[in-house]
Amino acid sequence: MVQFDPAQPLAARTFAELAMELHGAPSVTETVEAALDFAVQAVRCAHSGLMLAEGARLCTGAVTDPAVEAIYRWERAAGDGPALTALREQITIGVRDTRAETRWVGWSNVVTALGIGSVLHTPLAIGAETVGVLSLYAGRIDAFGNDDLAIAHILARHASIAVAAARHQESMVQAVDARKLIGQAMGVLMMKFDVDEQRAFAILKRYSQHHNRKLREVAQEVVDTRSLPR
Repeated sequence: MVQFDPAQPLAARTFAELAMELHGAPSVTETVEAALDFAVQAVRCAHSGLMLAEGARLCTGAVTDPAVEAIYRWERAAGDGPALTALREQITIGVRDTRAETRWVGWSNVVTALGIGSVLHTPLAIGAETVGVLSLYAGRIDAFGNDDLAIAHILARHASIAVAAARHQESMVQAVDARKLIGQAMGVLMMKFDVDEQRAFAILKRYSQHHNRKLREVAQEVVDTRSLPR
């Protein structure tokens, strides 16, 4: 974890170390968790969270407290809230006093009941693509100043790139694993039915389409059962 002296201003070297840690994380989950750990230290907020966008699907990447997950679930169920607005519109949204918030009254009731006084949401985006939103929560009112906003923006930029890179790496690994699994399944069919590679792949593809299942799932069942899916 990146460490720094809270009594001193954040130096460029600190952010450089953070960037290296984020890009060195082996998965999206660990990338997000590293970003949240840094956020809590740097901004000295009570809780933080990161909601991720996977196409049209929204999911919780990581949270530092169950209260944040509860807030995220409420917003996703309601289809509205400051985190969703920041994510969808790619804008930073700050709520200085949750008790006085009138744009999202239902949300306001939820967060104040959880002891949240002020909130800051910063979108994670790469060009036109929204990766997610970084959320910072404080117990006191008007907790976030200009320095906190600047830190959140820098952190969001680093996290955006790191999350995108981690996702790409994970998808590449999954693609390689899928090809290996399909190759194994083809080998099973070639031995069982005495067919060549082309015919074995055609059989897998036909079963995949006929049963509306992913090719990888069909291949896994063939490898596990040594026979075609029923």
